Amino acid sequence: MAEYNLTLPAMGESIAEATIIRWLKNEGDSIKKEDILVEIATDKVDSEIYSPVNGILKKKLFSANEVAKIGSSIAILETEETFKIFPEEDVYAAESPCKRFYSPLVRAIAHKEGISSSELDTIEGTGYKNRVTKKDILKYLLHLKKKTRIISPNYALFSSYNSQNHEEIVEMDRMRKITATHMIESKNISAHVTSFVEADVTNIVKWRDKIKESFQKKTGEKLTLMSVFVECVVKAIKDLPMINISVNGTNIIKKRNIHIGLATALPNGNLIVPVIKHADSYSLGGLIKIINDLIKRARSNQLKPEETQGGTYTISNIGSFGNLFGTPIIHQPQVAIMAIGLIQKKLSIIETSEGDFIGIRHKIYLSHSYDHRVIDGVLGGGFVKKVALYLEKFNCYTKII
Repeated sequence: MAEYNLTLPAMGESIAEATIIRWLKNEGDSIKKEDILVEIATDKVDSEIYSPVNGILKKKLFSANEVAKIGSSIAILETEETFKIFPEEDVYAAESPCKRFYSPLVRAIAHKEGISSSELDTIEGTGYKNRVTKKDILKYLLHLKKKTRIISPNYALFSSYNSQNHEEIVEMDRMRKITATHMIESKNISAHVTSFVEADVTNIVKWRDKIKESFQKKTGEKLTLMSVFVECVVKAIKDLPMINISVNGTNIIKKRNIHIGLATALPNGNLIVPVIKHADSYSLGGLIKIINDLIKRARSNQLKPEETQGGTYTISNIGSFGNLFGTPIIHQPQVAIMAIGLIQKKLSIIETSEGDFIGIRHKIYLSHSYDHRVIDGVLGGGFVKKVALYLEKFNCYTKII
């Protein structure tokens, strides 16, 4: 039999390594093409590597929790096939063109719990290409448990209940642990300062209300205000490029590219930051399309690892939680982050050439946290004010369709 070296595939220019989470096959096991062999993880995205050949898993070269470099061999397979190399973008998960694909782990749980193939097909998947993940099938089983089924102890979630104190103890999942570590590191690295500015976004709100229905009918895209916020942040970065930097020791690194990260809350409560690469190259219509796509795929766990890497500035929409303003933590190695608050109707004084009037306006708070090691109040406060001015000067006659 011929030997096939299974390598850890490239997952984006800034990703040099990944952690082996779990092997789904043992040495000596027979494997089929498209069987998931191993689960891996980068800083933000969990992925899976499948077998490109039929054969036998001869040797694992890395154990669980070990870190492998991109391009390194992680296992040796034995096969009689003349194999071909699959494109890199296909290595994260496998899906049969004829029927819905299930990983060996999901199939094993389904078999153990007596779930038929037809019942398995009804479970909503949140994985890559809507694939059913371990979390999806456990959630489904927990729902059934309330009725008739009892989940086997081998697949129980990591939680316990202290009956004496009436407390439930739930272990953090991997992403929550990573987020916690990153937030603490960021506070230790950067001297955080936050400035606040109120902006009048009445023109933007009226513009959106006027065209959102016709825009969605013509394009199939939902017209969100985040596209306008991103556009205004990009304009402000072009005016004040020293916001678009990072720090390496005592060196300041100026970024030529503008890559905007969008902090996105996931259904399970965790956070992920997909990145709009070269955000300054998009029209407003282009921003609408890419933002909708990134957020949709982020919430369904379909992002590729490289789509969460390389951001140079981050925006967080805290208004979606009903928050007015906040003190966001900088996403390292960036030096600034902006939080967009809830839009509110307010009585405001309107200054005109004919005098001052009181009217109802749509207002919003912008919260700008920045690294005081390299950004002083003049720049940090000036930047958020400039974003506010761009928002207020938005042309309500702008056409994107």
